[in-house]
Amino acid sequence: MNKKYGIWTAIAMVVGIVIGSGVFFKADNVLIAAGGSVKVALLAWLVGAVSMIFGALVFAECSNRFEKSNGIVDYAESMVSKKFAYLVGWFNSILYYPALAAVLAWVSANYTAVLVGKKGNFVWILAAIYMMAAFLLNYLSPILSGKFQIGATTVKIIPLILIAVVGIIMGLKNGVMLNNFASTTKALAGGNGFAAAVLATAFAYEGWIIATTINQEIKDSKRTLPKALTFGTIAIVVIYVSYFLGIVGVIPADTILSEGDTAINAAANVVFGSFGATLLTAFIVVSCLGTLNGLVLGGSRSFYSLSIRGQGIKPELFSKIAKKTNVPTYSSIANIVLVAFYLLVWYFNFAKLFPKAVFVDISELPIATIYGLYIFIYIAYMAKMKDLSFIKRFIIPIFALIGAAIVVYGGLSKPSVLIDVGISLIVFLSGLLFYKKQAVN
Repeated sequence: MNKKYGIWTAIAMVVGIVIGSGVFFKADNVLIAAGGSVKVALLAWLVGAVSMIFGALVFAECSNRFEKSNGIVDYAESMVSKKFAYLVGWFNSILYYPALAAVLAWVSANYTAVLVGKKGNFVWILAAIYMMAAFLLNYLSPILSGKFQIGATTVKIIPLILIAVVGIIMGLKNGVMLNNFASTTKALAGGNGFAAAVLATAFAYEGWIIATTINQEIKDSKRTLPKALTFGTIAIVVIYVSYFLGIVGVIPADTILSEGDTAINAAANVVFGSFGATLLTAFIVVSCLGTLNGLVLGGSRSFYSLSIRGQGIKPELFSKIAKKTNVPTYSSIANIVLVAFYLLVWYFNFAKLFPKAVFVDISELPIATIYGLYIFIYIAYMAKMKDLSFIKRFIIPIFALIGAAIVVYGGLSKPSVLIDVGISLIVFLSGLLFYKKQAVN
């Protein structure tokens, strides 16, 4: 595949995919899991950042050495084994990318519905439209998709910075921030625990690794990608923590919990008035669409990255690339079909169509699993990277491992743990049915 993306597209992939819906619609989830304590919630955001930053530093070193197609698969192959790498790639292809993309399509539609005053089936129809639009944009014009990623990243930072700066200043003046930190909201008797709060932040922080899926298409990838991962993740943490402080500086914790996903609108109304809140919601929609675009961009390469290794379902088919657009044809189609399937699963959750009204949380399930897989890579990294300094070889991956372990523990502490683990194991191990010992690249 051609080298068509530069440093700014790579950084936009890191920042643009991570900064999307999570910071807006997981703020209340983090606070709920933290038992209503703003201090515990803030600590959860910081610990979640540790797993992202140090994980990114580990993979930045890997990206400096290994380049084939789909970074995470390359790194797992070099650090652990070809079979393990294949299973990681399989899990990402079948569950991780399409499930998160489906959730993002719904979130984008949900905030659009708030903007135009609609609800009900409108949200689901629009989610399907957004899903198809992202697919067509990435398939028909990948360069335009990359430019949209840069533009959307610029737009999505605006509301976060505005809320952060104005909210912190207002909070220090009016005493709301100090009051939020001094007390625990009475709206909750408890929470799922600190680890569950960290898991909720992990969704908001997730996505940085997706930038590595286009490493084969990045100009001077071995120099460009490490810079994008490092600077991108640090920028994200600063923006997220500042935004959270801005929110708790404007509205009481009780209001954040009662408003839920629309807490940002309540904060914007206080800071900028109704017109400003409407404008800010429009920015959020663009923000979410940028993340959706990035997920579809990364997901469309997932089956391709397996097929060029001679692995997966019909590698001779999924390795085909469109001549005009230089995009994996059947890999892109398979990805969008799975996105549609998971959007249907998400709909079943809210319509309570599953037996006993079971809620299959595909927004957090794949993240907890993928961090569990990262742990094996971090351990192998420490064992094999013997030419690195002590800090790079041990300290950085240990912090990454600790952060990942907390995220995994958060997943295991959820009431739906048996369902989540069962689905993850079935998807992960089902890849063995299509594994070829004598694969031909």
